[in-house]
Amino acid sequence: MAQAQAHRSRKEERLEARVTSAQKQLIERAAALRGTSVTEFVVVSAQEAATSAIKDFEMLSLRDEAREVFINAVLNPPVPNEAARSAAERYKKNMGL
Repeated sequence: MAQAQAHRSRKEERLEARVTSAQKQLIERAAALRGTSVTEFVVVSAQEAATSAIKDFEMLSLRDEAREVFINAVLNPPVPNEAARSAAERYKKNMGL
């Protein structure tokens, strides 16, 4: 049992939320259907929603013409102009490369 407790993260932070009576009843019902406590249901649901929101925000999704333009730019990048070459030289000099 000591090993099982050692693997668990210590829960030191607290969240609070005010909800309507209808929201609370809905959450309680859902938790009961899943066989979990309201706290566990809310925490797991919030964590899943947070993970999904971060993934959606960080993932680049392109469709149709935008995808073709992006792939073409990656596979066939333009030749660097003078400003880009100068910037690269300054970077190399500043980084000691």
